[in-house]
Amino acid sequence: MTAKTILITGASSGIGAALARAYAVPGNRLMLWGRNEERLNALAEQCRARGAELEIVRFDLADFSQLLDNLGASDTRNPIDLAIFNAGLGGSLPRDRVAQDVHAAQRMVNVNFTAPVLGANLLAERMAKRGQGRIVFVGSVAASFPLPMAPVYAGTKAGLALFAEAFQLRLEKYGVDVTLVSPGFVDTPMSRSLSEPRPFLIGADAAAAIITRKIERGARHIVVPWQFAVIRALVNMVPGVIMRTVLTQLSRLPFGE
Repeated sequence: MTAKTILITGASSGIGAALARAYAVPGNRLMLWGRNEERLNALAEQCRARGAELEIVRFDLADFSQLLDNLGASDTRNPIDLAIFNAGLGGSLPRDRVAQDVHAAQRMVNVNFTAPVLGANLLAERMAKRGQGRIVFVGSVAASFPLPMAPVYAGTKAGLALFAEAFQLRLEKYGVDVTLVSPGFVDTPMSRSLSEPRPFLIGADAAAAIITRKIERGARHIVVPWQFAVIRALVNMVPGVIMRTVLTQLSRLPFGE
């Protein structure tokens, strides 16, 4: 693995922390962003012990001005080779609510969609001038399903998936690569908060090992664990009316009660 400067957002836990550990090798410089300073510092110590150089920044990605300022300053100091926009908010709707609380919905849209789109556009210009770089978006297999139990979450991830695909087409002539990661159920604090079943659950470090390996191979779309790639393919063959009926019935099951 060639030494790189790597940015990871949402690095204080879950997939982000696991990716940081996976990329923590001698020669790599890691820029770890998150909201929890204590967890970031603990992760930084782990990564330094493995030989990586570290820079940590604690702030809220929903502060777009700070996001763009920090991103521009970081890339100026140390040009970013690989940017992984991993930070995200999830969760399903409580059964006693009709729709998402508007403030929670706004925050989810800001973190899951707007922040990575803004950050990627800023970095793409800089990477294109250098003629190289890779931008990775961590989405979700939820992007493939109109989930009535989590409509805002599914919608943000669907928007991110389409943006990633369009950005791939836009940037390939400039030498900048784009990868979309679509995790299924990974054992993270976010997934542990769900009351629904978590089929094919995979550990965060195991998922990170797969993701990093496939990024190095130049993959444009990574689905982990692999079973969800099969499920997505099968779902595409199911008539829409049947899928809507199944999802509607699932949303009525008494999970968590």
